[in-house]
Amino acid sequence: MPIHINNYSNNILKDISFSVESGEHLIILGSNGVGKTTLAKVLCGITSSSAVRIDGVNPSKLYGEKRATLINYIPPKLDVFDEFITVREFLELGLISGIVREQHPTVDDVLKRLSIEHLTDKACKMLSSGESQLLLIASALLHDARYTIFDEPTANLDPQKMQLLFKILKDSSHLQSKVIITHNLDLAYKLGFNILFLEDGAVKFHGANDDFFEQSHLDRLYNGSVVKENNNIVVKL
Repeated sequence: MPIHINNYSNNILKDISFSVESGEHLIILGSNGVGKTTLAKVLCGITSSSAVRIDGVNPSKLYGEKRATLINYIPPKLDVFDEFITVREFLELGLISGIVREQHPTVDDVLKRLSIEHLTDKACKMLSSGESQLLLIASALLHDARYTIFDEPTANLDPQKMQLLFKILKDSSHLQSKVIITHNLDLAYKLGFNILFLEDGAVKFHGANDDFFEQSHLDRLYNGSVVKENNNIVVKL
């Protein structure tokens, strides 16, 4: 069963309707302030709405393990209640609270997958912005919800870590369904997932990656500021 939102509106968004099927991956694009994060919070039930159903259930009406195993929202910035909690302790909280049903992958598995084993005993307060971003990605892998929403997952990552994250997002063996909010058009293009484009709070496009990144379509949306060049999406500066 899909994520389904039907005719949702608020002071930012206008008549939003679309579905994300189980096993499908979706990229949400749009300019700053268009409502992407607002939409993500509605989809996962942080912002309550009767317009959203996931597998037929309103996510804002689910609590504890039932909600945690269904959908997970990964914010663009790490926020912890205890700044001195270590990386390992932060990740183990999910295991302790029952959020992770099976200890596979384990904490050690995700630390190794992201090449951050050396951070295991470091306090979250002491992490750089890029390290904090990797910790959020590690928590998503450990959590392994049916649907995972990433809000700007490449923020603050250096090129090598961005390449590592791309491989994780592209790999179908990691996470069941991914919804990715990003401003990185080249990442969106290379992932190849369906695209939802917001403009003025409304759905301007929802469809195949190839159709979205056709050059004439990019010209209409971005006023000639974006070009496809040597199989890359490039901003003209």
